[in-house]
Amino acid sequence: MKVLVLGAGAVGLTVAAKLSKICDVHAVCREQHAALIRNEGFRMTGIWGEGRFTFSCGESAPEESKFDYVVITAKSIDTASICEQFAGLLADSEVASLQNGIGNEEIIAQYARRVIGGTIITGFEWRVTAEVRVTVSSYPEDREAVEGFLAELRVTVEAGPIRLGRFPDGLDPAVLTLVDLFGQAGMRAEGSEHIRADIWSKTLYNCALNPIGAIAEVPYGELAHPAAWRIIEGIVREAFEVVHAEGVHLPWSDADAYLHYLRTYQLPATASHHSSMLQDIQRGRRTEIEFLNGAVAARARGRKMDAPVNAVIADLIRFKETVSARGGSKR
Repeated sequence: MKVLVLGAGAVGLTVAAKLSKICDVHAVCREQHAALIRNEGFRMTGIWGEGRFTFSCGESAPEESKFDYVVITAKSIDTASICEQFAGLLADSEVASLQNGIGNEEIIAQYARRVIGGTIITGFEWRVTAEVRVTVSSYPEDREAVEGFLAELRVTVEAGPIRLGRFPDGLDPAVLTLVDLFGQAGMRAEGSEHIRADIWSKTLYNCALNPIGAIAEVPYGELAHPAAWRIIEGIVREAFEVVHAEGVHLPWSDADAYLHYLRTYQLPATASHHSSMLQDIQRGRRTEIEFLNGAVAARARGRKMDAPVNAVIADLIRFKETVSARGGSKR
């Protein structure tokens, strides 16, 4: 079995390392990471096992290669450019997304005939300049946290199995083969008949906490403050209206049921976590806001609905991105 991992940061390199033990893997990643992996190997510690892995990697894919599966783990803002760059490889492969937000699968579907949606709720953290550690126990952003050379990644918490399903809904032998492949590699995975609902479920958490944490520059636990919580309630209620309009059925009966789950389980479980958007903004990088609150607002507009809270939150993050990119070096 041949697997190509595109946009490999913390998630992608970890998945590639695990899969490298049972199949032929190539990861497309930053050259500094590829050079270190080639020279010293990729060290992983934590609950996914410990070891040093060496696998094929680089800034491009091997020429004239065909892959059974392509797994995209890039930030959502890079999905379109990655699909364009590797369009020739996507057309005839099963293409799976393990990314954040709403809209990635639709972009991929413009280049690939067979799209598998996915969610991964394991967190990762880089330590110093060379280590990643999983610290978040519920729907973490799963994104690279520091710049620099990668030598070690630590996986400390897994909130649930990787979920994979034919997008937008259903299961078939190709999906189940990928689920089995992940399982053989030592990653908990399961098939989902309703992967679009799973993706929306994870997106709700990110929409509710990620941008507010970035705007206020506080860990998630602080967002239980009544003023912050009122904003979160607005975000979630609008998102539920969009989800309902799109015909997606979530595990919670309504917005109030999800808000209770967020307040009593997800927020306490991730109280010390800092927003990945804040980390991006502080480094002058673009965030994934267009695939989170921006996507909620855009889909609401497309259905002639209102989502003013999500629209304002998205604008605040866009403004914060601009200010940071213009003067971030003076912070």
